[in-house]
Amino acid sequence: MVRGRALARCGLVLLSLWLCIQSVPISVDKTKDKPEEEELGPPESAETGLHYDRYLREVIEYLEKDPHFKEKLKNANMEDIKQGKLSKELDFVHHNFRTKLDELKREEMNRLRMLIKAKHDIQGGNGRTVDHQALLKQFEHLNHMNPNTFEVEDLNRLIKSATKDLENFDKDRHDEFKRYEMMKEHERRERLKNMNEEDRKKEEQHYEEMKKKHADHPKINHPGSEDQLKEVWQEADGLDPEDFDPKTFFKMHDSNGDGFLDETELEALFTKELEKVYNPENEEDDMVEMEEERLRMREHVMNEVDTNKDRLVSLSEFMAATKKEEFSEKDEWETLDQNPLYTEEELREFEQHLANEENDINKRSLELQKQREELEKKQEELNAQRLGLQQAVEEMERLKAHSTKTDIKREGEPAPVVPGNNQPLPPGHQQQDVPVPGHS
Repeated sequence: MVRGRALARCGLVLLSLWLCIQSVPISVDKTKDKPEEEELGPPESAETGLHYDRYLREVIEYLEKDPHFKEKLKNANMEDIKQGKLSKELDFVHHNFRTKLDELKREEMNRLRMLIKAKHDIQGGNGRTVDHQALLKQFEHLNHMNPNTFEVEDLNRLIKSATKDLENFDKDRHDEFKRYEMMKEHERRERLKNMNEEDRKKEEQHYEEMKKKHADHPKINHPGSEDQLKEVWQEADGLDPEDFDPKTFFKMHDSNGDGFLDETELEALFTKELEKVYNPENEEDDMVEMEEERLRMREHVMNEVDTNKDRLVSLSEFMAATKKEEFSEKDEWETLDQNPLYTEEELREFEQHLANEENDINKRSLELQKQREELEKKQEELNAQRLGLQQAVEEMERLKAHSTKTDIKREGEPAPVVPGNNQPLPPGHQQQDVPVPGHS
């Protein structure tokens, strides 16, 4: 679920990074010691969560190294980038960088081939119909018809795929969190079913008490409101709220000095509000829920402030937002507890889906067990045949050895002698007595 709390700078959208390349760092004294309560701050991970994240970043890295392309990026506008006009500048990138991009693409193609083969084998092995269209979608960010060289079409596809995928990324995270919450409730109800009446009542009472305790917290200021920013100014920055200055605040929290507040920098501003509701040392507080709350807060601020929808908040956008009426809003922010994520009907459908999956797994398990028993039976038959053959061979070897021994023995016996004739009798003949004259 929590595979990256924010879509950080080099992975937000390819074009978002390009727009802030060459931004002049703002000279701000950031040496002031920060209080240690920033434990809940978002991690430094810059992963986008996209399956081609590494490829995306490495392409960006090498394009940034080319002086001509870097200059074009600096002067590009968003629409030109989205429409693929900037991609044509790839033809002027230095040969050394193009060669490296070719190599990156070949590595990515090999990675995808192995990934798809593994998925194909797994799906086929489970008796599922292989969805070839879904597998081919894994290649949408590059031109797989030309697997050896990185061309204009590859850059164009990478930009469009990253833009589309990242726009849907937050929605996917919300859907994933919804499933997570329904699973939690499903498991809780299943536990209750297996309890006796007394234990069930105790568990229900404890559950309601925990819900009430969790909901009993200080007021949560609206993210991006004056009160919320002043609270950060006072408690995190250690400054007098009476001296609050939006422009100075922006510069202080533009941690990389690029002239923008990206999603990671924005989410860091909500730590104080989240601490009012969630405590990582309290086992009853779900940190997965905390991250969903952080995501909701960031989305709210972006919807209000990010007017050009580039997933970055510029200084001018930030200053314009502080002049709106909403900036002075005093209403409390509604947390997840106050916003049901699913209905009882949705939960029933989810549980039915789980039951169907369990039935399919059980059915498949029985089939596999039956196949295993059949294989074991065949193995026993083969073992018996092998034993029979082995015994037959041993018997033949014994008979052969016995026959050879008999022949050798016969060859070693002296031949019978006929009296008066020193010639030996042929084998198989016995000596007969010859009567002697004068004897009866």
